[in-house]
Amino acid sequence: MSDPAVAVLLADEPARPMPRLDTKKLGVVALRTVSILLFFAIWAGFSFANARYLKFFNPILMPSPLDVLRTGIELTKSGELQSDILASLSRVLQGFVIAAFLGVSLGMAVGRSPFLESLLDPMLELLRPIPPLAFLPMMVLWFGIGEASKIAFIAYAAFFPIFTTTLEGIKYVDPLLLRAAASLGANRRDMFRYVVLPAAMPGIITGLRLGFGLSFFVIVAAEFIAADSGLGYLINDARTFFLVSQMLLGAAVIGLIGFTFNRLLRILEARLLRWRKTAWN
Repeated sequence: MSDPAVAVLLADEPARPMPRLDTKKLGVVALRTVSILLFFAIWAGFSFANARYLKFFNPILMPSPLDVLRTGIELTKSGELQSDILASLSRVLQGFVIAAFLGVSLGMAVGRSPFLESLLDPMLELLRPIPPLAFLPMMVLWFGIGEASKIAFIAYAAFFPIFTTTLEGIKYVDPLLLRAAASLGANRRDMFRYVVLPAAMPGIITGLRLGFGLSFFVIVAAEFIAADSGLGYLINDARTFFLVSQMLLGAAVIGLIGFTFNRLLRILEARLLRWRKTAWN
């Protein structure tokens, strides 16, 4: 084909639109970044004002973000911080996986079976209002001061929000969806796979996010009592020696890890539930 012919064909093709930046997403990212920076600015400003002018607290009790950062660098160089993070993450992930498996599977089974609901729901409802911390001493007595007691404690604490949201999601699927699937000839297995499970997935993922957050809440308490490593142990050890910067560092690392895993679950939720739209755009 000659060059003039190629030029004619290219001229006839419609011009492809240039990719446009999503200004709305950029605005959200910028606003979130400003929020984090504002938090650290308020913290640093209050710490400085307290040390120089206000004198509300002893300056040792209100270290600045830079003091906490310096402590983090020192503990990172010594390897202590990495060791504590890995210890806590290992316990949290093991307990969370057990809770997720039991909570989702049992929630699905109870949600689909009125017999199981009548049998198990009263028992679980008696246990659910009891604070998990009330069972921590018993967990130590039953499983010892090793890893088993901490993992069992995390699994127990994270189980209930996962179970409850899964059960509610399975039970309260829109009846119109079920009737529509039945009218199209779907059997019980197909109806559960293609209708009930996708409809319940938002509640299940919400329960997983709540359960993971609660896992970090209780691991700190467990490591306060019976541990020689972990972020909870780091905080408790710092309290013993009055190292406030180290205490805040442990709390900040827990918050950062929790925030990261929550974002990962949000990304998973967005991938699995691409069909869902928010009410506010």
